[in-house]
Amino acid sequence: MRLVSSLTPVLFPFVLVAQQQVTRADAVAAALTRGARVALARADTTAALGASRAARAFPNPTVSGSYTKDTPNYHALGDLALDLPWLRGARIGAAESARDAARYRFDFERAAIRFDVDTTYTRSLAAALHARLSHRTALDADSLLRIAELRREVGDVSELDVRLAAVNAGQLANIAADDSLAALETLLALQLQMGLTGNEPTIVLVDSLRPPPDAALTERRVLLPIAAAEASLRSAERSLAFARRSRFAPNLQFGFDTGDPTSTTPHQLLPVIGFSLPFPLFNFGRGDVLRAAAERDRASAELDLTRRETEAAVARARRDLVAARDRLRRTAGLVESANRVAAMSLQAYSEGAIPLANVLEAQRNAREILARYIDDLATADAAARALKLLTASPDEP
Repeated sequence: MRLVSSLTPVLFPFVLVAQQQVTRADAVAAALTRGARVALARADTTAALGASRAARAFPNPTVSGSYTKDTPNYHALGDLALDLPWLRGARIGAAESARDAARYRFDFERAAIRFDVDTTYTRSLAAALHARLSHRTALDADSLLRIAELRREVGDVSELDVRLAAVNAGQLANIAADDSLAALETLLALQLQMGLTGNEPTIVLVDSLRPPPDAALTERRVLLPIAAAEASLRSAERSLAFARRSRFAPNLQFGFDTGDPTSTTPHQLLPVIGFSLPFPLFNFGRGDVLRAAAERDRASAELDLTRRETEAAVARARRDLVAARDRLRRTAGLVESANRVAAMSLQAYSEGAIPLANVLEAQRNAREILARYIDDLATADAAARALKLLTASPDEP
């Protein structure tokens, strides 16, 4: 216990200062509330909402007044752009579809944030388990060193066994220190995702690392990336229609004239009404139409690419999850056997039945199998959460 006891503050430096207990749900909620990523995504959604409201607004009239020497002298005119249904419908449709795309991207960004925090939480749990495993194996190596020293005192083993046990204990103590620092760094990374400080640990993880459930995820109607791409394509198509129709947007003119001194009623208001239509003499609007058509083609290509990439990613995630579950089951069956072999070999060495090399080999196998089991747990959990991210649909809250 001498070597490991002296390294205990190094192995677990965060246990002394961490205070707040945090579950996985707490970490996700904090990231979705205080994180910078969700703030940026929310700003894009708000901008799309503003564009939608602006598209629904009716155009304001313009009023002008003039004076002429000819009678009538005073003129007041108003000009109002006619927001015809085929213009208004295309403009609002494009803005609403763009808003739908922004909302779907916002939902997927929230799901991605949830996935990143869940994965970091899992990695932090796995790193903490690795640190505890390394600490425990370092303690076992220290105990083995004491056994070798006791047996040397009674003349059962040579100095070689003591040196070998000392080297093994030192190496495992170094590994334990490295694993403890890795666990600390992962915990600080989780705090940063939660919007907390990353200078020193202030949280303690409450949830445990468990195998993912075997229940299969239900198939979704439309996935979020595909839904966003479809909404972008609808917006581009309606923007193209608006660009084509707005080349002939008419205006309505109305007002009155007054101030005719030759008239029997010099202050009589003489109504004026007119109608104007743009004449495409210098600008046919071909540039706007061409740009809108290019954006429509680009949105169509992005939709096709998003569909193929999303379907491939979902299929790959399903394969990874199946493989991770199978590997986890196989590794779980070896853990108990490896632990029993390590304990039996240590007992046999203390009784002088086997050499020290056999004990070190048994402990190394047990340590590697346990470490592999922890990694398989984390891999299976991450695969299940990746599949959940990719299969998130707009219907989910």
